[in-house]
Amino acid sequence: MAFINETGARIAHQFWGPVTATLDWCEANYQFSQYVAEATNTFSNLYTIALALYGAAQARSEGLPKRYLTGYTGFALIGLGSFIFHATLLFEAQLADELPMVYVASYCSAMLFDTQPGFSWHNSNALPLSLGFLLFNALFTWSYYLYRNPVYHQVVFAAIMLTNVFRTAYLLRDRDIAKRLPDAEKEKIARVFTTGVLLFVLGFVIWNLDNIFCSGVTGWKHALGWPTAFLLEGHSWWHILTATGTYLMLIGNTCTTLCIKDDYRKYTLAYTLGIPRIERVTKAKTL
Repeated sequence: MAFINETGARIAHQFWGPVTATLDWCEANYQFSQYVAEATNTFSNLYTIALALYGAAQARSEGLPKRYLTGYTGFALIGLGSFIFHATLLFEAQLADELPMVYVASYCSAMLFDTQPGFSWHNSNALPLSLGFLLFNALFTWSYYLYRNPVYHQVVFAAIMLTNVFRTAYLLRDRDIAKRLPDAEKEKIARVFTTGVLLFVLGFVIWNLDNIFCSGVTGWKHALGWPTAFLLEGHSWWHILTATGTYLMLIGNTCTTLCIKDDYRKYTLAYTLGIPRIERVTKAKTL
């Protein structure tokens, strides 16, 4: 079916067909191509994927335990799923975006509750945490597929993220655990992690403002014209800000658990072009 998009251009048809997702964002659909439903929301995910791959490459080059590489891989899959979702606006693609968000957040939560020294999966915490992680995500996947309410997903995801924030704060303050970390290290970790949380919250605020004031923002976009109007795509800013916030929180959580489960003197926070990363002081690998 042919239609006229908001730029006045004639698009032959919507390649992916009707919208079947339970969410449709403020960005105009199929505005620039019949193959991409939301151009800016789609391609802003390349930043997420690039940042996740950078973190994964750093974790691998420093020989960090494989559990951290898994976390960055999941982070990249969120970006890929979101790319596909915004390009198609299909419900199946929406699941590829939303389910990994819960999987990765709960995976990080499981790591934050594993505070036994060493990285063996045979320690007293690892097995029950792994089983709890798998059971929780299996139940959530089943219930969300049946319920299909995006608010349900958002509440569950927010609850896990808040759990991770409070758990990280607890680890940095608990006397028995934090005594394994000198105050200088705790301050550096807290600074990086807190910056990540604030950026994540800022992205959430912009996302909601974009939804609430969509009609007004759309008028501003037409007044400005493209490509300048791309700067007013609020959900794309959510992608960029939350990707940056997630990366910083992952760095903070990784450094915290590394220093608790191993010797803090083996690791340090280093920066490349202002981007923090974890650098191994001694290059011996930890399995």
